[in-house]
This record gives sequence, C-alpha cells and structure tokens, in this order.
Amino acid sequence: MWEKVDMFQGETAISIDDKGRLAIPTAFRDLVAGACNNRLVLTYNPYEPGCLWLYPESEWQKVRDQVIALPSAKKVYRSLQLKLVGAATFLEPDSSARILLPSSHRHAAGLEKRAVLVGMGVKLELWSEQAHLAQIRQSIVEDDVTDAMLDLRL
Repeated sequence: MWEKVDMFQGETAISIDDKGRLAIPTAFRDLVAGACNNRLVLTYNPYEPGCLWLYPESEWQKVRDQVIALPSAKKVYRSLQLKLVGAATFLEPDSSARILLPSSHRHAAGLEKRAVLVGMGVKLELWSEQAHLAQIRQSIVEDDVTDAMLDLRL
C-alpha cells in the first residue's frame, strides 16, 4: 500500500490534443502506475470552477463511500453526490501514458488546449490554464488567515 503523504506534488503545464487526450507527465507516471495500477477516476471539483479531480482508484473508493453515505435528502449533499459520484469516470492511460478526458468534463471545466496538472497529495487537480492563473494570482489576505494557519512555519 502506498503512503498518502507527498504522493503527488508539483505543477506541470500540459497540452490537451484535439481528441481530448493529455499525456501524464513523466514525474507522475510511476506514481500512477504503482499507486493505482494505472486506474484513475476523473470527477468534478465541486468547490472551484475550472478544475477537475483525478484520484487513484483506491483513494477514490474511500471518497466515494463517504459522499454516498451522506443523506441525499439534503440539497447540498445531493449536489455533492451528483458532482463527485455521478460524474465520476474511470480512466486508464494508454501505452503512451495518455488519458482521454470525456468532452462533457472538458467543456464543464473550460479545458481547452492548455491546462495545468497539480499534484495535491492523494489526488491530482487538472485546471484550465485561465482558472489556475486566477487562483495563483489571488493573495491570501490577513482577514483570511485562520488560527490553524498561524501555527504554520512557512
């Protein structure tokens, strides 16, 4: 079993071809092959527009089970279930380490030719270039800082 800590980290600018495929960056290929036997799950980021999430299958199963366990009678839970579980699709890299992104996911996230793949520990985030740039350019201001953040030694 793989360790969660520091599994995926770093960001890489990537291209998406005309068929909607992207090549998994070399830095992540061994992790994808070893951590999940080349099985990934793609779904929407329910919190930020312009971003999709890619989970190793084993990590996805934990997330899926938690989300499905929420009572669907509450509108916010139903929305989370729809965006995460309802939209989830399995992907396997081909022999060239490319994955095919469904057009529905690409269009919903505004992914075009250029994107950014970001390693975030147990998952990868696939950002449209514009949405990623907007996120990076946002500053964390003093009013946003929480008590937990004050203890960080950055």
